Amino acid sequence: MITPVLLCGGSGTRLWPLSRKSYPKQFAPLLGDQSLFQSAARRFCAKGFANPLIVTGDSFRFIVTEQLAACEIDPNGILIEPDGRNTAPAAIAAALHLHAQDPEALMLLLPSDHAIPDAALFRDVVNQGAVAAQEGQIVTFGIAPTRPETGFGWLESGAATHPGVTRLTRFIEKPNAATAQKLLKDPNNLWNAGVFLAKASTLIAAFTRHAPDILKTVQPAMTAAKRDLGFCRIDPDLWAKVPEESIDYAIMEKADNVSIARFDGAWSDLGSWEAVWQETPQDEAGNATAGNATAINCENALLRSENEAIELVGIGLKNIVAIAMPDAVLVADLTESQNVKKAVQLLKDKGAKQAVQLPVDHRPWGWFESLVIGGRFQVKRIHVHPGGSLSLQSHQHRSEHWIVVEGTAKVTVDDTVKLVTENQSVYIPLGATHRMENTGKVPMVLIEVQTGSYLGEDDIIRYDDVYARA
Repeated sequence: MITPVLLCGGSGTRLWPLSRKSYPKQFAPLLGDQSLFQSAARRFCAKGFANPLIVTGDSFRFIVTEQLAACEIDPNGILIEPDGRNTAPAAIAAALHLHAQDPEALMLLLPSDHAIPDAALFRDVVNQGAVAAQEGQIVTFGIAPTRPETGFGWLESGAATHPGVTRLTRFIEKPNAATAQKLLKDPNNLWNAGVFLAKASTLIAAFTRHAPDILKTVQPAMTAAKRDLGFCRIDPDLWAKVPEESIDYAIMEKADNVSIARFDGAWSDLGSWEAVWQETPQDEAGNATAGNATAINCENALLRSENEAIELVGIGLKNIVAIAMPDAVLVADLTESQNVKKAVQLLKDKGAKQAVQLPVDHRPWGWFESLVIGGRFQVKRIHVHPGGSLSLQSHQHRSEHWIVVEGTAKVTVDDTVKLVTENQSVYIPLGATHRMENTGKVPMVLIEVQTGSYLGEDDIIRYDDVYARA
């Protein structure tokens, strides 16, 4: 059995404004109804593959469980990194976790935000690589290139070692345009997909030899990890000592037991809006639209409205990407879309919350969005999933008024517990201990009106919480 290890971190800057630090691109439905993360997890729902092991951050843990539940996938485990340390620490943490279950476990380490339309073909290539991996090789996956791409690293393959598997000759850094043109002409050169297959014991041996400083710091952090609900929390104090490094630099470019499995199917890392445009169905003029977007006399344009209340219309545009969100709009030349991360940094520098935060704030019980903010008041829409429960809490600086508009809320205010149905409301005085629950089978939606001298999310005193946040 091969265990997929899905890496679900990232800062979410390259596909801003849809992708942000609070909700990066792997959790968004970029190419259909399912998110990229869900597609990655479902890709390996097949014979020969175990349930996935997830490595993610604390702020994404409930998004991960919610999206997996929607796919009816029960994970093999969810490791919570206290802080992102790039791919090398995440890889060895997963290897140590799986090694404790089975030293000979085969693990497939891969990002959760890539597009691979032909899942069956990719699984076939993984199974080809498994033969070499069982014999102690670290198998990386090379993509048959279709253009002189300068945004990817490349791989040079050598002689065949197994059916569909060759020896890795060298890693090639992201090339300039002239070098990429030369690389494209040689069929031995492939794009580096950043996907790796190996036995857990093989990876541990590689770290022991080539990156002992990472292994020696990750190992005690994993030993001291604690169970929290359904998660495995890596020890934060020990994790803070872990060096930040990619697995390519830490292991792959140094190891002498690396092989390549060639994948000739379609693949994209969706690393820019231009890449999204390339993967999105287009009309005869090369225009790709999503949501309430309309293209008139446009050519090679990507137009996306990510809000049902916003109509995005492009007229006479050529090679343009336009993304409309409720709180931010991006307009750029498609060929400049790699520079979106520079715009995000500029927004951070000026203190714009749109740089990192979506208008919708996801919580383990559901989500909320701010509709109106004034000097001493705020109006929110709150969506609570069936079975969801907010913490038992109080506020020092604000009172609240709740109006239920969908479903039924079970509301606790100090010693009083009652059901509040559609078109009914309840008042929460300043300082009152209160809780909201959805005990029904359909989502519950309410409008919350806050009034007070301070309306920040940190004005919460938690007394009890089913999600262990108290």
